[in-house]
Amino acid sequence: MEKTALITGASRGIGRAAALRLAREGWKVCINYIERKDKAEEVCSILKKEGTEAMCIQADVADKAQVEAMANAVREKLGPISLLVSNAGIAGQMQIQDVKEESWDRYFDVNVKGAYNAIQAVLPDMLHAHAGSIVTVSSMWGLRGASCESVYSATKAALIGLTRSLALELAPTGIRVNCVAPGVINTDMVQVLGQETLGKLAEMTPLGRLGTPEDVAAAISFFAGTEAGFITGQVLTADGGFIV
Repeated sequence: MEKTALITGASRGIGRAAALRLAREGWKVCINYIERKDKAEEVCSILKKEGTEAMCIQADVADKAQVEAMANAVREKLGPISLLVSNAGIAGQMQIQDVKEESWDRYFDVNVKGAYNAIQAVLPDMLHAHAGSIVTVSSMWGLRGASCESVYSATKAALIGLTRSLALELAPTGIRVNCVAPGVINTDMVQVLGQETLGKLAEMTPLGRLGTPEDVAAAISFFAGTEAGFITGQVLTADGGFIV
């Protein structure tokens, strides 16, 4: 099966780092984005200059039709999809009494339904080949929970449940499903917390620093590669020891 990867939410942060690493390991890469076309095209340009087959596609992962159209476009240009990195997600802090129904729905639509949409869209290729890898990106808060992040934590816990169940369901077909659960990673998503809070979070991390997108990309790359060929249904927490 050809090494073709679809990475959702790949214009910035963890998704961008994963796209760069996987491409340099021989994967053809589709970079999905929703808003930052400039950033997605920047990644594509870097990869093409390095000799990688790459493309970028705008699609809201919460919209099933858009995701299916994206998967078809990837097949047409890059070939059958053998790796899905379900990374697209949204986050924010709010007390539960302040959570509007629209916000609750949008978090689940992007973070959970987005994974469902992407998985269903790529499965035909993997089932046909009796091979493939799906890597979901959850969070350490999906394992432990976080004050004022109940909605986000709930979606990330759902992803872990989806990963483990799907791993059992798809194992007879040779498809592996694993999950990376990042800790506090120094991306645009966490910058809204402010430097004082980020400094405290770094102090709370046993390794004494925030994670980098590249730290998480390394874990994604491991699950995607042949060295993890006998690993499925696992959650790898890349958090510097935060929730040990």
